[in-house]
Amino acid sequence: MLPVRTSYTDLRRDFEWRIPETFNIGVAVSDDWAKRDPDRVCLQHFDAGGAHLSLTYADYAKRSSSFARGLSGLGVKPPDRVAILLPQGFEAAIAHAGIYKLGAIALPLALLFGVEALEYRLRDAGATAIVTNSFGLEKIAAIRTRLPSLRHVIAVDGAGDFSFSALAEGDGDGFAAADTGPDDPAMMIYTSGTTGPPKGALHGHRVLLGHLPGFQFHHADLPQPGDRMWTPADWAWAGGLLNALLPSLFLGVPVVSSRGQKFDPHMAFRILSEMKVRNAFIPPTALRLMLAVTEPKTIYDFDLRTVGSAGEALGRETGEASSRALGVPVNEFYGQTECNIVLSSAAHMGVLKAGSMGKPAPGHEVAIIDAAGEVLPAGVIGQVAVRRPDPVMFLGYWQNDAATEAKFVGDWMKTGDQGMMDGEGYVTFFGRDDDVITSSGYRIGPSEIEDCLAGHPAVRMAAAIGKPDPVRTEIVKAYIVLDEGYEGSPALLDEIRNWVKTRLSMHEYPREIEFVDHLPMTTSGKIIRRELREKAAAETAMGFP
Repeated sequence: MLPVRTSYTDLRRDFEWRIPETFNIGVAVSDDWAKRDPDRVCLQHFDAGGAHLSLTYADYAKRSSSFARGLSGLGVKPPDRVAILLPQGFEAAIAHAGIYKLGAIALPLALLFGVEALEYRLRDAGATAIVTNSFGLEKIAAIRTRLPSLRHVIAVDGAGDFSFSALAEGDGDGFAAADTGPDDPAMMIYTSGTTGPPKGALHGHRVLLGHLPGFQFHHADLPQPGDRMWTPADWAWAGGLLNALLPSLFLGVPVVSSRGQKFDPHMAFRILSEMKVRNAFIPPTALRLMLAVTEPKTIYDFDLRTVGSAGEALGRETGEASSRALGVPVNEFYGQTECNIVLSSAAHMGVLKAGSMGKPAPGHEVAIIDAAGEVLPAGVIGQVAVRRPDPVMFLGYWQNDAATEAKFVGDWMKTGDQGMMDGEGYVTFFGRDDDVITSSGYRIGPSEIEDCLAGHPAVRMAAAIGKPDPVRTEIVKAYIVLDEGYEGSPALLDEIRNWVKTRLSMHEYPREIEFVDHLPMTTSGKIIRRELREKAAAETAMGFP
């Protein structure tokens, strides 16, 4: 928990970690509050038809304990992996808490995954059981014979091996949660696969405690009276789970859930308004889509107190426009599946600079290093790195010691992201190691170009990559999804090129632009530039312009 201080310097100086010898995430987010304030609402579910639902901590504690007991009765035990293939909702939250209480390992998976992606993760993790709905059941049925470790399919609806409600509505009284320590494994979240095959990042129970200082920092000392959290991010992603759901429940802040669907900016504003959301985690992609709603304050009655954003670079254009539209500063922060919320902005403390991801969050040591692990001076581009030990840092990659070892140089965990720290301590994202474009001797980060492109009225989404070029090494190529009402034309191409030339520089403008219907993206909303680079490289190899 953050101490009460009025300056960032004092907060950094006075913060200290106090990690208990025993800690269980499931107990901390349900049972502890049920004992103190059983009627306190912990979860609310938004229904588009207006039939919103609520769940108290007492019910949450009882149902998650019942589910834990039910899993145990099926022979599930520590450290078995139990997959959760569900949308946001009470069932997903109950399943998480129950798995943690049992001492098993939660394996969150996105319903948007195709059967191949699911098969890879379930096989790699050796999942013993899975909790899913009728939509997920169809996918599991297609691959179950290829998953020898998967013994139990638990369905919240439809016909699985067992009924979730039967397990969760049983007798939870007197269930004794596992006496876990902070380093005992609690969850495994697969990396997004933007740079290669996804890897299972294994986290201990301490990961929740490790998130708290950065979480409270960008949400202005949450909890405050009336605080209520919502995110459109899937709870299967580290962002939705650890940037919103679990820390809010731990702090006694109600969390609003909403069924997964194609993101609709008007529906997002409805949720903010009808559910009286005060705090939100909204990834940059969602913010850009929400900006399509003109003057939302004149249409929807929402009153936000704090907004955080992460998952990809927010950028100056998107950040400033979103702050105006939402009525509050958007605090950008930074982290990875392996080590989350280590950099953060906090407007209420004066820690906010347009285009920056913020400064090191209290309790975390972040630096820019070179390939040998030496800390670089201010103003020099290098790799963003986090020093171990750190409570928020992963235990290692699942059954992949070589990849775990390669993630570190000395005590620095390499993020694979290029960045630069200025003299004030602000860190600016430059791009993934593989994403940095080398053109005519210049090193160009794609994020700044994409942010500039996003400011053009015709551009809905954009991705910039380096395309091999025999003269310049690489040229900047942009893939652009146009907004409604615009059509690609030579005149628009020239207009967009000049837009970047006059706002950034002559060497950063996209010499080649391709209009596309969609961009390849992970389930967490990150652009998979690797696929675009491969496509562009193939074009060059075949002699295409």
